[in-house]
Amino acid sequence: MKRVSLLLVVLFATMFVMQSCKDDSKVKESAREQLASAKDKVNNATKNPKDILKKQEAEPVGPTTTVKFEEMSYDFGKVMEGEIVEHDYKFKNTGTEPLVLKKVKASCGCTVPTWPRNAIAPGESGVIHAKFDTKRRGRPGGAPQNKSITVTGNIDGGKVVLKLKGLVDKKEDPNAKKAAKNGKVNAKKVNTIKVK
Repeated sequence: MKRVSLLLVVLFATMFVMQSCKDDSKVKESAREQLASAKDKVNNATKNPKDILKKQEAEPVGPTTTVKFEEMSYDFGKVMEGEIVEHDYKFKNTGTEPLVLKKVKASCGCTVPTWPRNAIAPGESGVIHAKFDTKRRGRPGGAPQNKSITVTGNIDGGKVVLKLKGLVDKKEDPNAKKAAKNGKVNAKKVNTIKVK
């Protein structure tokens, strides 16, 4: 009896599979099309997720416009370490569409930009304010500083790079000269352990 019922179950399952295979031609064709589409997307996509994000950030969404900056680079000259350098990059929307600045990012944390968050109408002007903290950036005689501020938005080309440069001077420590002259270095003693 068990054998007969098992045989009937196998027979019905085989008939069901055979019947469903006849009706699946449309489903199989649809699956093949989806698979081909997915393969195309994978082949066209960049392998590195960071590159995909950079590409998305660089490509403006929607209509683009043109922007004209009064200056693309600002040289602040020579300042003493610890001073705060501030500069305004003035610009004008010279296009026919509203200008929307999506992101304004500095090359390092010592420079902080602020920018208008609202759309700038065609013909209107705006300001990107940059604040550079020179703390721990100087050296005697002047340390060259070159900072960049990347502006992304619906700008033709996707982005604009502004520059901030100059020298950061630092007072010499008279104790450092004496220690160097006497051959003494201000360093912590390090214990070493020999391992056999």
